[in-house]
Amino acid sequence: MLLFVTDPASAAPPPAFDLSTGNTARIVAVTAAVLAAAVLITIVAGRRLVRPLTRLTEAATRTGGFPVVAVDRRDEIGHLAAALNDLDARRLAVERRRREMVGDVAHELRTPLTNIRSWLEAAQDGLAVTDRTLVDLLLEEAVLLQRVIDDLRDLAAADAGDLRLHPVACDVHEVLRQVADAHRGTAAHAGVTLSLPDGPPAHVVADPDRLRQIIGNLVSNAIRHTPPGGLVTLRPVPNGVEVADTGTGIAPEDLPRVFDRFWRADASRSRATGGSGLGLAIARKLAQAHAGDLRVSSTPGAGAVFTLTLPPTDSSRGLLVARAPSERRGRKKQGA
Repeated sequence: MLLFVTDPASAAPPPAFDLSTGNTARIVAVTAAVLAAAVLITIVAGRRLVRPLTRLTEAATRTGGFPVVAVDRRDEIGHLAAALNDLDARRLAVERRRREMVGDVAHELRTPLTNIRSWLEAAQDGLAVTDRTLVDLLLEEAVLLQRVIDDLRDLAAADAGDLRLHPVACDVHEVLRQVADAHRGTAAHAGVTLSLPDGPPAHVVADPDRLRQIIGNLVSNAIRHTPPGGLVTLRPVPNGVEVADTGTGIAPEDLPRVFDRFWRADASRSRATGGSGLGLAIARKLAQAHAGDLRVSSTPGAGAVFTLTLPPTDSSRGLLVARAPSERRGRKKQGA
């Protein structure tokens, strides 16, 4: 405890600190030394921290992408370097898929365009007769070209999240019947039997047009890969649909790539089995747009089974779903 005695009559306040010149000089010197040491340590630590960040920045901004950065640290800088390496690997994979897709699109569009141009030039030079057969051939190639363009448009809309769905309560058996009727001619021409077992009504909430598109793509794929005398079966399953065939099946190593765009099991990219390689990719995208999924299982030589699953629902909930705009327009026209 300190006791300060002052003169009340004195107007001048006592000094707060009464230090000698020597003590003041020592305090200033110590303070300057501490500040200098702090600045020096900050500069050294900052350089050690900024140096790897500078290398990462230079690598990331280098034209043509950055090379793999050596990860020799376990701190935040090391985690950042590992993340950049992973980002570069994914970028290279995306770029590779983009180049492959551009080449595949060019291939798919070039084939029908080349056929159309060849026949038109032959007709112009008088080498081909412009008759009904030629017109039918040109129309078939134009339809194929239009189908590829529509498939690419659907995939682009699905990737951008712009797919428009109009979910309503629909009977799976009715949808399967419509798809089977639409493909019986193709199946009969290929010597394949379409089977649709009878069963009780099974209601799901989905876009009927998109649901028919999904199942239609699965049925078309099954018919193409089923030899004459084979069987393609369409049957409802709980909250979904199953399309099974007795075709050639899919090799286990090919199963992960079945839903890849433009992928075909035939490495020669032959059109012997038809198709553009987009049907299954679109079917899965549409299933996922319904908050569902599309899976495949197969035994080589014994066929494949594609299973479409949709979110669970019940008939009472389905009755509360509004009709699609196309159905409402149809009702109005009938009433008129």
